[in-house]
Amino acid sequence: MRINKYLAECGLASRRKCEEFITDGKVSVNGTVVTDLATQISASDVVTVGGKRVSPVTKHVYLMMNKPKGCVTTVSDDRGRKTVIDIVRADFPDTRLFPVGRLDYDTEGLLILTTDGDLCNRITHPSSEIEKIYVAKIEGQISESELAAVRKGVTIGGRTTGRCRAKRTAYDPKTDITTIEIAVHEGMNREVRRIFEAVGKTVTFLKRIAIGDLRMRGVDRGSYRRLTKEETEYLKNM
Repeated sequence: MRINKYLAECGLASRRKCEEFITDGKVSVNGTVVTDLATQISASDVVTVGGKRVSPVTKHVYLMMNKPKGCVTTVSDDRGRKTVIDIVRADFPDTRLFPVGRLDYDTEGLLILTTDGDLCNRITHPSSEIEKIYVAKIEGQISESELAAVRKGVTIGGRTTGRCRAKRTAYDPKTDITTIEIAVHEGMNREVRRIFEAVGKTVTFLKRIAIGDLRMRGVDRGSYRRLTKEETEYLKNM
């Protein structure tokens, strides 16, 4: 098995993150540091990361979290902010869970946590083009021409975003807030907020409600649950 896949199967992180461990010289095989990403691992090899032996996880954990605002989507934070792992730590103190993709500090909603690095790699890889569906609230109203520009793709930092689906679902004249459901698939940093900024709109609230056909159900804000067997199979077959 290729070394990055092996490390992902050990529940360390996604394959791409595991590749960083390798190129940074943190991985040893049978006592020898390896930095070649093409290294193959057999069942008899002893693999260590940072001096600690690792082995493939026999039974992976899959969690659905309703991420709240005010926490970061990382395993740890050098600024001391609350992380999504802090929310699950009491129930999984010794489990190497990590988030599948990211939600911004001020964005809430559906987030998958797992020990399955291979699954993480498949879902987050740009070639997967899996839709992520959000509910966005913006200041003021938005015209059909502005929505058409959002759907067609806008220019952000010299790059044009891909086509997406977007529809206005509500407008509250008392607060002057428009609610929009938008589905994107590129995974650019702060993508939804920056898309609306490109047409002169400010997002005041953002929540992810679905990844593909997997919708957030039965999870209160700031809590989590295990995925059902059917939900897990759906993710594995994406």
